[in-house]
Amino acid sequence: MSDDASDITTPLASGEAGPQTEAGGKAVEKKKRTRAKSGSKAAAAALEARIGHQFADGALLVTALTHVSALKPTRKRGDSYQRLEFLGDHVLGLIVSDMLFRAFPNADEGELSKRLADLVRKESCADVAKSLGLLDDIKLGAVGAGAGARLRKSVLGDICEAVIGAVFLDGGYKAAAEFVERNWSERMHKLRRPLRDPKTTLQEWAQGKGLPTPIYREVERTGPHHDPQFRIAVELPGLESAEGMGGSKRAAEKAAASAMIAREGVGGGSNE
Repeated sequence: MSDDASDITTPLASGEAGPQTEAGGKAVEKKKRTRAKSGSKAAAAALEARIGHQFADGALLVTALTHVSALKPTRKRGDSYQRLEFLGDHVLGLIVSDMLFRAFPNADEGELSKRLADLVRKESCADVAKSLGLLDDIKLGAVGAGAGARLRKSVLGDICEAVIGAVFLDGGYKAAAEFVERNWSERMHKLRRPLRDPKTTLQEWAQGKGLPTPIYREVERTGPHHDPQFRIAVELPGLESAEGMGGSKRAAEKAAASAMIAREGVGGGSNE
């Protein structure tokens, strides 16, 4: 055999990786990990921008968005959003109470309590979470697509409160107050539900003006017997009457009272 035989490179057996191939594979994996890490940081930054708070402790935000179903068996329920939701619920109540106290100096305790209840209920919190685009950020466990969509919607209000709790722990009361004021101020000045029955509101307003109790008069009844429509007029001395329609006399009376309330600019009985 020739002495040059030792210089001949023997082909690698199938399945074996050479030094160069192995090094190249590691480099590719490293690049993938770097890209994934970079993408994760960008997503976190975009989420913080939507919330309006840059977290010093990013783990708080992750926890606030983690549903119990996403936890590994070795982790406790406290590692989900639930504890932060508890904290955020009370922080939200305090901040909104402070906002209401300053915004409505002439409102009594009853009116303030009703406004507070409307603003901190789960539906209001869910609306805020939806406006911030948090729906798809919620981390769930292995559930079907349909079940996952329903679950996300059902916990949206809770997640919003958990985010408030996370902002409070990370940035203190000031940061939490800024978050709540940004997302609740407009809602505070435009309630979606009446604070009181419009007939009660109109009667109290009339009494305050020294006027008698409003009189409700049936103007017209239309439609079949099983599905009638009533047109009712409400009258007060010195004021033009106002009318309302409804499927019952009571509903039509309330509509008429609401019409007069809106026209006369009476507070507390309409959605404005």
